[in-house]
Amino acid sequence: MTDIATRLIGSSGERIVFLHGLFGRGKNFTSIAKALEPDYSSLLVDLPNHGDSDWTDEFSYIDMADSVAATIAEVTDPDDLPVHLVGHSLGGKVAMILALRHPELINRLVVVDIAPTAGGSLGVFEHLLSSLAELDLDQIESRTAADEALQEKIPEATIRGFLLQNLRTTSAGYAWQPNLTLLYESLPDIGDFPDTQEAAFDGSVLWIAGEKSDYVSRDDLPLMRSLFPRTTLLTVKGSGHWVHSEKPQTFVSALQAFFARA
Repeated sequence: MTDIATRLIGSSGERIVFLHGLFGRGKNFTSIAKALEPDYSSLLVDLPNHGDSDWTDEFSYIDMADSVAATIAEVTDPDDLPVHLVGHSLGGKVAMILALRHPELINRLVVVDIAPTAGGSLGVFEHLLSSLAELDLDQIESRTAADEALQEKIPEATIRGFLLQNLRTTSAGYAWQPNLTLLYESLPDIGDFPDTQEAAFDGSVLWIAGEKSDYVSRDDLPLMRSLFPRTTLLTVKGSGHWVHSEKPQTFVSALQAFFARA
């Protein structure tokens, strides 16, 4: 089983597990987790091929979900099970599959701006991945230099900053922490959704969509409810794909209301 890196924030209240999206890492949810204290403690997960977690030879949503499930069971006190699970984008797909395959571990599920469907606008991620891969790290002497080198291909400063968090120092210079080669080659699989073989998760599900994003459509609601019958769709006005970073207060309030609901 893949070694999964985690970080725990908080020591009281019900447990929430956060799964990040492509290029992300568990620490992306640090401010959200701190805002939820002391009512909730949060386990921030680095998904395989990201952050401090192991790289894999192949990309598989099912393998990722099973590895995360095993990690949750291993690092969580039995008294804190089942946990609430929150997944964004790629992490949202992992979260959905985990809930379908390991429902005993999950109390309530939050899926952020992704649907259980194949497709979606992966072109932006293909562009970002190729831009990072083409950066000659042997010529980079600082993060500032890397930022400047990416400006032409990625003009948005916030996106560059998000991506550059994955640049780490080594004894030989700079290297990318995510497995860029595997992720780039696996984009068709990342955009897909595996066969769930008629499984369904009976717990409560909050499905959060960004108003300005095209990853979630009301047309997907029948499929979502076939897998997750107790799904409520919430669209966050003014938000794009990264709802938790674009509208953090709204996101925290939505989580608090959902988890406290009788």
